[in-house]
Amino acid sequence: MRDAGNDGAVAPYAALALQMRCHAVNDCATADQARARIRASIERCDRQIRGSMGFIKTYSGDATRLVVLPEYFLTGYPRGEKPAQWRAKACLHPDGAEYELLGECAKANGVYLSGNAYETDDHFPDLHFQCSFIIDPSGKLILRYRRQISMFAPTPHDVLARYLEVYGADALYPVAETAIGRLACVASEEILYPEISTELARRGAEVICHSSSEQGSPQLTPKNIAKRARAFENQVYVVSANSAGIAGPGFPQDSTDGHSQVVDYKGVLLAEAAFGESMCGFAEIDIEALRRQRGKTAMLNLPARRRVLRGTVS
Repeated sequence: MRDAGNDGAVAPYAALALQMRCHAVNDCATADQARARIRASIERCDRQIRGSMGFIKTYSGDATRLVVLPEYFLTGYPRGEKPAQWRAKACLHPDGAEYELLGECAKANGVYLSGNAYETDDHFPDLHFQCSFIIDPSGKLILRYRRQISMFAPTPHDVLARYLEVYGADALYPVAETAIGRLACVASEEILYPEISTELARRGAEVICHSSSEQGSPQLTPKNIAKRARAFENQVYVVSANSAGIAGPGFPQDSTDGHSQVVDYKGVLLAEAAFGESMCGFAEIDIEALRRQRGKTAMLNLPARRRVLRGTVS
């Protein structure tokens, strides 16, 4: 499939919010056992992507070009482990084997692959960060977004001066220019904070990849309200993947399940998965329609009407 026509336009494509079960590594006695479980999860992810893409092509006729995976889909989250223990058994190295395997998955399936994991950083050896990433169809990692608002993990803001010295200001709100549009990431409950998505949209983001692990409920939860709000107020697509439960942490595993979805730039819910492992959260992404909407002079063109205040108004 061509990404663009002769005029450079981006052809419509399917985006999939893959709702898959997380197999936590908390109960792994050794780092080797944890790494083996992580590799098994990547292999299972690859199989599910391949099978889902086949169904989506048959069902809708669209080729899947973007797949978003849930929050910390490879490991679960720390539950009492000391930071050094968690880094040893659950954190990916930016140049490590796990990212290489994820790159092979993206390349084998010909997709842009977005997910979320804990990772180490050689510049900050005593810390780990929660990272949302995007890997392109060649297997190259093209975007790394470190979560900025977290109760349970360090963030770039905790070491901001040094972080900016190492990576520069653009690393805080990265946007990737790709053949399927301008992509960005928001992690988990950061979708509740309007300023993060607004800053990404201001930098050009057209599709926000949202990796989440959130409560399963038939009600319209705060996160699901926020997904629609962030899409509408910034005129972006939101592709949000939730875990299909977390196996292993000790609480009822289906507590974080459901609501993987695609929301369009008008805030309309295009598709949503129910509960359990599911590929039903897929829908067509039409970047050119989004760009036409952004170019209109209209009351509903909120980004164009937004006032950015700088300095002090007296």
